[in-house]
Amino acid sequence: MARLRPVATLSLSALVLLASFAALGCASARRGNTGDGSAARGTLAQIYFWRAKPDKVEEYTRYIREHAEPIDEEARRGGAFLSVATYMAADTTVPWTHMRVFTLRDSTQLRALGAALTAAGVRLEPDSVKRRQQSEYSATLRDRVGAVVVELVR
Repeated sequence: MARLRPVATLSLSALVLLASFAALGCASARRGNTGDGSAARGTLAQIYFWRAKPDKVEEYTRYIREHAEPIDEEARRGGAFLSVATYMAADTTVPWTHMRVFTLRDSTQLRALGAALTAAGVRLEPDSVKRRQQSEYSATLRDRVGAVVVELVR
């Protein structure tokens, strides 16, 4: 069996390649509907890498399930992206604990993603004070490690 180097020692381009494979798996696993009866095909993925703070992995995972996923679903229903998947690193040597992969139809969806997620959050929680508190709470759970946009190759 071939030995792989830990991801932490791989170059950024190798990390992007690994993320691309994850995004491709996500895109092929769950397709959106264009409304014309044909399955929508993602061409891009926005990938966010997060590192849960020490002793916060379970709490951050729960936060994603209970807070982020409802916002994601609201945004997806509004056409912000085709699908989203969250991956958790099993390897503790990688710099991230959670990777969130948003599969997108095109660059138009990519450009609008941040605003669409924010708008979905406002629709689900109109109270700006509560949204700020939720944002402050999430900051106690994790740090952003990075982000990358990848093109999905078929």
